[in-house]
Amino acid sequence: MNEKARQRRPAFDREAGVAIAQSMFHQRGFDAVSLTDLVDAMDIKPPSFYAAYGSKAELFERAMLRYASENALPLDKLLAPERPPGEALAALLIAAAKQYGRDSILRGCMITEGLRADDPAARGMAEVLSNGGLKAIRAYLDQAHPQQAQAMTDYISVTLRGMSAAACNGMPRKRLLEVAQTAGRFLAHELASRTGNA
Repeated sequence: MNEKARQRRPAFDREAGVAIAQSMFHQRGFDAVSLTDLVDAMDIKPPSFYAAYGSKAELFERAMLRYASENALPLDKLLAPERPPGEALAALLIAAAKQYGRDSILRGCMITEGLRADDPAARGMAEVLSNGGLKAIRAYLDQAHPQQAQAMTDYISVTLRGMSAAACNGMPRKRLLEVAQTAGRFLAHELASRTGNA
């Protein structure tokens, strides 16, 4: 009896399961990871999966939150009020490029790529998390350059999404950084020229 007790499977670690799912979703995207893939990787049965996480989409949300807690760009530091806006926004894009290309397997931004999920629930969860960062950028620009705030926020959003997609498609980190630097120079020039014309 004691031998059987020693051989009993350890209790399932839900947080370890979230970490496994995070890596799988980041590497392959929400749609390409099946429930079978997840339960096999976690070495559990589907009923245990549903008891632990509710659904694949709910697990995706937990995985994105875990990803954000580990990888969110420090917007409060990058967009410090005392920093010149052109410099701050360029630093933001460069920081994103470094992050998106830092791992040879887990490339791009997991949340940004989640915006392309076919599943509406998963896509909506990614939108909520993505919008938090964009609101912070817009709030910064509302203070620094209110006239250009929306256009510049849109430009940054599209640039970040493009860099994430390019990273996922294998663009080397060096080239991602060159893209970020080019976009940063454009932003600095655009903001300076519009301020001069104001």
